[in-house]
Amino acid sequence: MNEIHNTTSMPITSNRVRDIEKYYVDSLAGIYPEGEIKMFVRMLFEDIMGWSHAELLINRDTTVNQSDLLRFYWAAEDLKRYRPIQHIVGYVDFCGCRIGVDKTTLIPRPETEEIVMSVFDKLSERPPRRVLDLCTGSGCIAIAVAKHWREAEVTAVDVSSEALAKARQNADSNNVEVRFVKKDLLEEREYRDFELYDLIISNPPYVKESERREMSRNVLDWEPECALFVSDSDPLLFYRAIAKIAETHLSADGLMVLEINEKLGEAMARLLTERGFNATIYNDFRGRRRSVMAKKEGSQM
Repeated sequence: MNEIHNTTSMPITSNRVRDIEKYYVDSLAGIYPEGEIKMFVRMLFEDIMGWSHAELLINRDTTVNQSDLLRFYWAAEDLKRYRPIQHIVGYVDFCGCRIGVDKTTLIPRPETEEIVMSVFDKLSERPPRRVLDLCTGSGCIAIAVAKHWREAEVTAVDVSSEALAKARQNADSNNVEVRFVKKDLLEEREYRDFELYDLIISNPPYVKESERREMSRNVLDWEPECALFVSDSDPLLFYRAIAKIAETHLSADGLMVLEINEKLGEAMARLLTERGFNATIYNDFRGRRRSVMAKKEGSQM
């Protein structure tokens, strides 16, 4: 195939792999760090060409067809307007599951994946029989749990019909059984019919409105605000509701695991202690206070 040379409509110098990567590095410089740009390239070559990272490295002088070149070009244009790479390829790999994502749900983060993996490790000798995932969003946590513990009964809750629709699609595509339920976490009466759960886990909204200015456009412009933000006047709103649910629906020796705002670790510990839980705050791989594990008083952590 002849190389496609620079045109006004598509300014990639050629359809060689090395030139496509150079175009990304040059055109996205100043918007993203170079390491992140190269990660975009790896993800796009995997998605568009089906190549592994190793295949990308050994095929740098290979040419792609014009149709695929156009896909690379338009993906770069999307990245320039801060569309998340996960939305461009349409998925995230999370705990061995492929999770579809779009504007209806949060994009699963590595920090959340780390928390789930730590739960797998902590409960490896005594897997939970019943699991409740609150604020499920894309369903990533519930689906990972259901895949890891095939015998567990997993219930996942969200207030958003759109998010639940995406979560159901993700459960089907990962061949797992999860019971998805639409409920408002802040409406206590909606939880009276719930059972006892050995594990209650949640990644609820916890970003304070005042922290909005610290966030990048690829989050603010593309992810649902209702799944991100809480008011500065009551940043623990959702955690109080979760603790209330756990008071009556967490089994005597059950475990509650919550992702938290790194700036609210001490406040979270106080809230849970006042509610009768023994709580431990854990740092993530960046050294930030990112999660809390709690059990009812009298239970061993």
